[in-house]
Amino acid sequence: MDFGPHLMLASIEGAVISAILVLTAVGLSIVFGVMRVVNVAHGEFFMLGAVLAWAVTVTIGGHPALGFVAALAIVPVLVGCIAAGVDRLILKRINYDVDRTIVATIGVLYIVQQSTLMLYGPEARPVEAPFNTRLALPWVELGENGFQMIWPWGLSVTSYKLFVIFAAIAVLGVLWLVLTRTKVGLIMRATQQDRDMAQAFGVPVAQVYSWVFGLGAGLAALGAVLVVPIQQAHYLMGGDPLLLAFIVVIIGGLGSLPGTVIAAVLIGMSDGIISVFFSPTLAKIIATLLVALVLVFRPQGLMGRIAV
Repeated sequence: MDFGPHLMLASIEGAVISAILVLTAVGLSIVFGVMRVVNVAHGEFFMLGAVLAWAVTVTIGGHPALGFVAALAIVPVLVGCIAAGVDRLILKRINYDVDRTIVATIGVLYIVQQSTLMLYGPEARPVEAPFNTRLALPWVELGENGFQMIWPWGLSVTSYKLFVIFAAIAVLGVLWLVLTRTKVGLIMRATQQDRDMAQAFGVPVAQVYSWVFGLGAGLAALGAVLVVPIQQAHYLMGGDPLLLAFIVVIIGGLGSLPGTVIAAVLIGMSDGIISVFFSPTLAKIIATLLVALVLVFRPQGLMGRIAV
């Protein structure tokens, strides 16, 4: 294939990475935006989602679609409830102090990781995709008779990868409607703006924090359920999503959901394209350099606000 079709394939891979990354990073951004908590254990909730997705699909058995649909419905809720319990048992008791929450979530990281290792084992285990038809993609090139459509050999994508992209877009749309058009979103935004004032008006801030922490972890777990048919479940798979999510949140602006989405698309697309043409290591290096540049020249991020 020529450069153009190769670039198209790399862009599709980048779009899949962006889809998973945006769900993970938006969850992290919501937690920080509302609670002002830096959740270092966020990647382990992602990993837990992948491992539980494998467990659910194995338990359900039968056609792969049955187990996958069950995992989509059960795993994000289950991981969200676990995260809400972590908030009630640990974060609430230390009054969400910035320094102590970082240390506490580091402890949660190791507890979740090592517990998964003991119960699940060190093996990487696959989850079969519910559907995985390979779809040939057309390409347009200029020939002797003008522009013509061709079908280059090897230019194709699986139907499941396209599903991941559209599923992430749909989830973002629902999340935006919830945050901007419902009473739940209004309460979350009020708590984010002024915790004490919201509590004075009767908002149950402690419950809101638990729900928000659970929502952030649930979104990460949802991303893991979507990616596990592509990437095998493993107890150490939480590191890269955590690093990339932090990079996205910093570049987009701490607590800014639009900035997080934009940064996730930029980082995901660049990661996919650079990984295909060069190496994944170079993609991570460039992403880290972008964070350094943002911190130097625009510390508030692309769409973050300057603290006053």
